[in-house]
Amino acid sequence: MDIHIVQPGDTMYRLAQQYGVPMERLIQDNQLPDPSHLVVGQTIVVQYPELTHTVRAGDSLYSIAQMHNTTVAQLLRNNPGLQGRDLVYPGQHIVVKYSSRPRGPLTVNAYAYPYVGRGLLQATLPYLSQLTPFTYRFDGDDLIPLQDEVLASAALQSRVAPIFHLSNLDSQDRFSPEQAHELLSDEEDQEELIQEILRTIDRKGYRGVDVDFEFVRGEDAEDYARFLTRLRRALAPRGLPLIAALAPKASAGQPGRLYEGIDYHLIAKAVDFALLMAYDWGNPASPPMAVAPLPQVRQVVEYALTEFRPGQIYLGVPNYGYDWTLPHREGSRAKSLSNVEAVQLAWDRRTAIRYDDQVQAPWFRYVDGQGAEHEVWFEDARSIQAKLNLAFDYRLHGIGVWNLDRPFPQGWAVVNAMADIRSEM
Repeated sequence: MDIHIVQPGDTMYRLAQQYGVPMERLIQDNQLPDPSHLVVGQTIVVQYPELTHTVRAGDSLYSIAQMHNTTVAQLLRNNPGLQGRDLVYPGQHIVVKYSSRPRGPLTVNAYAYPYVGRGLLQATLPYLSQLTPFTYRFDGDDLIPLQDEVLASAALQSRVAPIFHLSNLDSQDRFSPEQAHELLSDEEDQEELIQEILRTIDRKGYRGVDVDFEFVRGEDAEDYARFLTRLRRALAPRGLPLIAALAPKASAGQPGRLYEGIDYHLIAKAVDFALLMAYDWGNPASPPMAVAPLPQVRQVVEYALTEFRPGQIYLGVPNYGYDWTLPHREGSRAKSLSNVEAVQLAWDRRTAIRYDDQVQAPWFRYVDGQGAEHEVWFEDARSIQAKLNLAFDYRLHGIGVWNLDRPFPQGWAVVNAMADIRSEM
């Protein structure tokens, strides 16, 4: 795999000639909305087919996979134009294998809201080991239902492990330290909630649990770890793992409401895996900056490794960016946008995309129709490659993508090129 940075005068035809790859393959692999709209500084993922299959009458992805000793999921990953469906026709060229070799095995988890687009879900499932519908909430000892049947069923049909997600989000969509405190201080409520979680898991076919309590009070840190221990003990007879999604700490005593109740040392003993939510340094309320600057992400990983084994850790990876209005003012809010939308915005505003080598993230500035200046930070193929290299360098278990509700074909192409995606089924 190569990552091409678009230069002035580049066209897809010229890139196809330069890299010796059919133009149609470049367009399909990058799922470009309009191949004629290339932005200076934009990334193009270049993959080199090593083995292809020409579809004959009667072929299916299953028969092609059997013929070439591979899997349907791998064929779908290698051919994103199929959009996750077995829609082959005679004369079609299917990539069986690319020349690039993965750096190693990786578990790929992604979160999704129940209302994720069905077409987008279908197209993305082949790249996943696990799918985590977001989110089950609770009121006391009662589990609040989630319309997750479509997601859990689609995951199971694609041999992707659905993961049950529990959070302390309240009815206002805010992480509630009060709600967490009430549960963590009542062992009877915890036991009843755990039993309801187990019944839901059994009924819907979940293959693990992810707990994401945020803004836990410092005084509740030990009780939170005890709750996780109880839940893990309850899951053990079913052979199901427990994951804890953790605020991105860089030290044990890191101050701040987000961090004080999250004790990595205690939690490491209580769970099977930890998912480091290593993103949102750049966020709606912050000044303009990278969402997940690599030096800060590295600090979080290195601290986590003082308490967790590498094989216990998922690295959280963001699938979004932000658009800030300049000058940044206290109380102003940046607009969230997808990585694909960011590139389209750069095209619309006729501005080049730059790349910050220190934080490993793309960004640009533009002026809107009212004359206001904006700054945008997002993710591209280079920044995803940097994060995956970090996960491989530290031999982490996997990555956890927040979230797959917005398309990012290049990101998944990089995952496919770099990782031997584990099956957790």
